[in-house]
Amino acid sequence: MLILGKEVSKQTREQLKIEVEEFKKQHGRIPCLSVIIVGEDPASQTYVKNKVLGCAEVGMKSLKYEFPNGTKQEDIADVIKTLSQDKNVDGILVQLPLPKGYDEKYLLDLIPEEKDVDGFCANNLGLLAMGTPRTISCTPFGVMKLLESTGVSLAGKNAVVIGRSNTVGKPMAMLLLNANCTVTVCHSKTQNIKEIASQADILVVAIGKPKFLKADMVKPGAIVIDVGINRVDGKLVGDVDFDEVEKKASFITPVPGGVGPMTISMLLYNTLMAAKSRV
Repeated sequence: MLILGKEVSKQTREQLKIEVEEFKKQHGRIPCLSVIIVGEDPASQTYVKNKVLGCAEVGMKSLKYEFPNGTKQEDIADVIKTLSQDKNVDGILVQLPLPKGYDEKYLLDLIPEEKDVDGFCANNLGLLAMGTPRTISCTPFGVMKLLESTGVSLAGKNAVVIGRSNTVGKPMAMLLLNANCTVTVCHSKTQNIKEIASQADILVVAIGKPKFLKADMVKPGAIVIDVGINRVDGKLVGDVDFDEVEKKASFITPVPGGVGPMTISMLLYNTLMAAKSRV
C-alpha cells in the first residue's frame, strides 16, 4: 500500500493554516521564516522556492536572502547574526549543501538553537538523543508522521536505517529508538547489509544511490520509507527499486510524492512552534 506524503502533507498544512491564523490573532504578528541560499545550485533553488511557497500557503511570512557563490563568508555570517537578533524572525535556515569553500558548521552554529528550525544544531540533536526533543530535523520528523499514518504500532519493531548522515540517518535512528524500536544503522562500511535489511520490519533508506534497495533485501510485509531523490535519465527515482520492492512491502513511499512533501511541512510546523515558544 502506498504511503502518500502529498496527502499527509496536505492535512498537516490545513491544520497549520488554522494555527497560524490563531497565532496572528493572539499575538498581532505573523510567524516568520528566513531562508539563506548561497550559489545557483538548481536543486537548492527549487527547494527554497518550495519553502517560500509553503510559507505563503499556510499564511506565514518568509524572507529570502540570496548570495552568489564567492560571497565572503563573513558577509553571510553578518546576515545570520542580524536575523538572530530580530524579534520578528522565528526561524533561520541555511540551505544545504553550501558551495565548496564555505564552513558549513561555522555558519550553522551562528543560528540560535531556538531559531534552528532545521533541527541541525548540536544542542537540538543532543536533546533528541536524550529523548527530550525540542526541534526535530524536518525529514526524519516527516518520516515519523508517515509511519504514524499507517496506524501500525512501532513499539518492539526491528527498524533498519540505511545511511548515517547528520541530517537524516542519525536523527532518524534516534527518533525510531525513542519510539521503542530496536534500531540498526547501516552505512558504507557495514558488512552483510542485505542480511541485516531483510530482517527489518521498518526500512528507512537515505543514501543517495538510485534503486539501491532491491526486493531480496526486504522482508515480506515490511514498511519501506524511501528518502532518496535521484535524477536518472531525466526522471526522479528513489534509493529503493520501487517496482520490485512494492510487491513485498506492506507499505511503501513513492518518489516523488512520498517523503519530500513532508519535509517542508515539518519545517513550517517547526517555525510555528518556534514562534510560539518565543511569546
